[in-house]
Amino acid sequence: MRPAAILLINLMLLAIPAVAQSPRRFVIADQDASGPGGSDMAALLVFLQSPRVNLLGITVVTGDMQRDVEVAHTLRLLELMGRTDVKVYPGAAFPLIRTREWTRLNARLSGTVSWMGAWDESSTLRWDEVPTLEERNPTTRPADEDAAHFMVRMVHLHPHQVTIYGAGPLTNIALAIRLDPNFASLAQELVIMAGSLSPRTESPEWINAPRHEFNVWFDPEAAHIALTAPWPRITVTTVDASIQTNSNHLLKRLEAAGSNAARYLVQYQRHFDGSEYAWDELAAATWLDPALTLHERNVYMDVNLDHGPNYGDILTWAETDKPALTLQKVHAQIDADAPRLEQDLFELFSAPTPNAKSPQPLPPR
Repeated sequence: MRPAAILLINLMLLAIPAVAQSPRRFVIADQDASGPGGSDMAALLVFLQSPRVNLLGITVVTGDMQRDVEVAHTLRLLELMGRTDVKVYPGAAFPLIRTREWTRLNARLSGTVSWMGAWDESSTLRWDEVPTLEERNPTTRPADEDAAHFMVRMVHLHPHQVTIYGAGPLTNIALAIRLDPNFASLAQELVIMAGSLSPRTESPEWINAPRHEFNVWFDPEAAHIALTAPWPRITVTTVDASIQTNSNHLLKRLEAAGSNAARYLVQYQRHFDGSEYAWDELAAATWLDPALTLHERNVYMDVNLDHGPNYGDILTWAETDKPALTLQKVHAQIDADAPRLEQDLFELFSAPTPNAKSPQPLPPR
């Protein structure tokens, strides 16, 4: 081939956008999908809105709400976005060991926690009850396969290519690890919103309990199993980073956008703890844009499993003081670039939903 022809081909390749050159990244979103709106749904929209992501499926676990109502919120989100091709896989309805009754009894002995999710005192729903949803109930149904078996099947189908994203209690992920000892090592990485180290806040939730975080606390044994499994890489978005964010200004900007995702978030966005922190969407967006992490700590991480006042708290060690146990080092996100996160999310949520087919209209307010 003549040098001029080679030069022309190289120039044409350089002209192809970077997104088109890069293959889409495989991810399974494991979520305690409370809704409508809120951080859980916004995190799922990060994956649905990105043309760089192949969302293999959404697995659902009890956490912020009971599993079956979370499944319904997720199915409805997919209907409204026109992405019913993405399947929803129901997972664990309960933690591995912790029970609602024991937790409420222990609160009288060890002190209460500010957020109990599906087990909050105000929650009166049965574990399998789905009420009439604000955004209307879905007409589509979840997949017949359960979450853990789906996860295992996917990492064998795409070895070393699938990111497991966990932004709820880690029960489904722990079950997959117990089902298949090769599950973690066959994945590409584990990305989770979990844990707290030393958040800079006066919030009553952490000022006296800086190592407490709901996703870990709700199922400590599952978090222990997940954090100590042999993943090629573990990235943890901590409370320390999440509380540096705020979604209020983003929502104001999205009011002028006409996309389905923007209109859904503006109509339904709320956070069940009364805050506007970008909890789960920060972890999802950081996976796509690692520059959102301004500072991280590389530490060995585990969970306190003693059934006392600190049950479910995060434990960390350095190389010099870690115990002689099977532990994994994690990349713990401590400081986040909040302005960059807002811009990333605005660009994602204000765009048309890729591969959308026949999105259903939002119900009137």
